[in-house]
Amino acid sequence: MNSADSQSVAQGEAAADPSPWVVRFAPLVPPGSPVLDLACGAGRHSALFLARGHPVLAVDRDLARLGTLRSHPRLEALACDLEAGAVPAFFTRRFGGIVVTNYLHRPLLGPLAAALAPGGVLIYETFARGNERFGKPSNPAFLLEEGELLRAFLGRLKIVAYEDVIVELPRPAAVQRLCAQAPLQS
Repeated sequence: MNSADSQSVAQGEAAADPSPWVVRFAPLVPPGSPVLDLACGAGRHSALFLARGHPVLAVDRDLARLGTLRSHPRLEALACDLEAGAVPAFFTRRFGGIVVTNYLHRPLLGPLAAALAPGGVLIYETFARGNERFGKPSNPAFLLEEGELLRAFLGRLKIVAYEDVIVELPRPAAVQRLCAQAPLQS
């Protein structure tokens, strides 16, 4: 769902501009802490966090879209089918930031919260019910129910911000987005 462009960032190639939601909350991620870019696509958010000085684990089923960004010295690229069954082993690591956009696999919501280091920040934005009127995705399996993203992390993380909105850019879509922080002590 992310589209690549030819804009060069640091030593790599980035996709289209990062999500304004991710840009807004990126400063909350503890400086220098590792960041997980889950279902990274072409790496637009990996590039953002690399530019902010973070080491990044970029995970996707197919890493070809990362292009030359893969050669960045602070980027670890991992090809992984996130829906293959068991929760992937990298979820045992702890991250100061986790970013997920345009991707939903409900069995990973709990492990995402658990993979945050104390004080770590989850920045999540994906499609919600109502998006079917704008095009794909339209399958209910890939669309959040009303309030679902908020409910998934309530009681596990401190909710910093949450929205269930229609956006116009980069194209009209129904989305839910959340920024949440892990407790300082776990």
